[in-house]
Amino acid sequence: MAEEIQQEEGAPKKKLPIMLILAVVGIVLLVVLTVVGTLAVTGFFSKPEQDSVEALLKKAEAEKAKAAEGDGHGGGGKDDGHGGKDGHGGGAKAAPGGPEKLQRGAPEAKQYDSRYKELSRPLVSNLSGSKKVMQVTVAIMTHYDDTVIKNIEKHEFALRAAALDVIRLTTDSEVDKPIFRIELAEKVRLAMNAVLERYEGFGGIEQVLFTEFVVQ
Repeated sequence: MAEEIQQEEGAPKKKLPIMLILAVVGIVLLVVLTVVGTLAVTGFFSKPEQDSVEALLKKAEAEKAKAAEGDGHGGGGKDDGHGGKDGHGGGAKAAPGGPEKLQRGAPEAKQYDSRYKELSRPLVSNLSGSKKVMQVTVAIMTHYDDTVIKNIEKHEFALRAAALDVIRLTTDSEVDKPIFRIELAEKVRLAMNAVLERYEGFGGIEQVLFTEFVVQ
């Protein structure tokens, strides 16, 4: 009995049958072939060709659009004043067949009535550090109602004094500046509004205009 047990323990292990190995290999090959065939049917391996076709189509469309833009009677019309083109220059449209650009209209500006009041007499003052004399006639513009006009009439003496205080500080060198009158009018406007705000609690002068202006 001991010899039989030793012979059984020392016997070589059984190997897998060859047919089973061949069957497994066949199944693996079948799966691989199935996957490859599916990819071929779906066009996986032809993707580079599709990419090249799409690239050619895009290039052709770009060349067509470029040719159409250059064919529009000189490539561009006159400027319409709103950043676009008129005529056949393609300012409102992109390439033919493409979407149109919608021009954005500016909102309507609010319009206000303007009221004017000219001071009764011209303002006369010497220039600062000079023998020259400046004489100006001042008109005032407002967008508000007659209340501002009445306040101007009521406080004209104070308004004239404030304007003269500004004018007398003017020098010869300032008079030669191209925008001197614009700057002086703004200074006078601020001084006059300060007077009205002090006495009436509200200014309302939108612009000061010089209807006569003499320096001599």
